[in-house]
Amino acid sequence: MPMNVSLPDQLMEELGITGAHAIAVVLSAVGIYLAFLVLVRIFGQRVLMAMSTFDVVITVMLGSVAGRVILGHPPTLTSGILGLATLFILEAVFGQLRSSLRVQRLMNSPARLLMIGPQIQEKTLKRSHITPGELHGALRRAGIRSYQEIACVLQEPGGGISVLRRGVPLDPRLLTDVAGADRIPAEFLGQDGSEK
Repeated sequence: MPMNVSLPDQLMEELGITGAHAIAVVLSAVGIYLAFLVLVRIFGQRVLMAMSTFDVVITVMLGSVAGRVILGHPPTLTSGILGLATLFILEAVFGQLRSSLRVQRLMNSPARLLMIGPQIQEKTLKRSHITPGELHGALRRAGIRSYQEIACVLQEPGGGISVLRRGVPLDPRLLTDVAGADRIPAEFLGQDGSEK
């Protein structure tokens, strides 16, 4: 520390932020947020579902890269608070925008059929970047003991996997936003939203 700079001045310099740095933090946070939305849209919902150890490592690395880009150099407490506030504001704004069906379709992929009855939809599984092992893990977590128990398995827009069982007919209204729902056999469906 230079002799002519007092401790309070040094502390304020370390914790504070200049106007130019503040603008850079906000623009960087917006850029990283939008880049993340685009990359998730390109690479699919798979990046949002339950993660393996490798996925956790990648997520930590992504967070580290995003944090460095947003905070800039040197990172300060004020730039950190400003970066977090910007991300929270963006999330609130995009949360409101997602209530619009048109924006929701643009930002999220529709729910996809991973299985219809006992048949795995191989193309959809590959497109969703889900391995058979991950699918089987989701089936086990849902308490499935046999493929014969399955009416259909879906990957939801948020990345999670939903397992619908045979036994009670599916209300077709639950499938209106599912890509390929027309391929579900009539034997699994109720009539006009009521049970057969």
